[in-house]
Amino acid sequence: MASKLFIDSDVVIDFFTDREPFVNPASELFDWNEKGKVKLYLSAVSINNIYYIVRKYLGHQQTIAIVEELTEMTEIIGTTRKEIVQALKNNFKDYEDSIQYSTAITIEGVEAIITRNVKDYRNSEIAVFTPRNYLIMKKAMEE
Repeated sequence: MASKLFIDSDVVIDFFTDREPFVNPASELFDWNEKGKVKLYLSAVSINNIYYIVRKYLGHQQTIAIVEELTEMTEIIGTTRKEIVQALKNNFKDYEDSIQYSTAITIEGVEAIITRNVKDYRNSEIAVFTPRNYLIMKKAMEE
């Protein structure tokens, strides 16, 4: 069964904008998703941020196409009042990350949160990895 991973918007942005040096691990995660090795989950709240940032790189039309592709590639999880209220109680310094975390914990069997900003999830009860470190760990386990 595929590992369930909650991905932060920075990983998505790295993938679609080819941001170096982060694009290769992000691309490999999306490749694993396509092959069924992992299942990527994303917060609906992230879509706004992804659109806003990617549009600066690629323009409106191409970004709209990317958002559409993203909705087909990932499982998008809604953020409700419950997650917003929970985010207030999580003891996270960054409220947006707290919302992301509150959304991630609603995914039954989620293995990890994948982000470049691991330090922002210090209080997470879910494992948190950079894309690169997650891939290294999983490959080591396969050997």
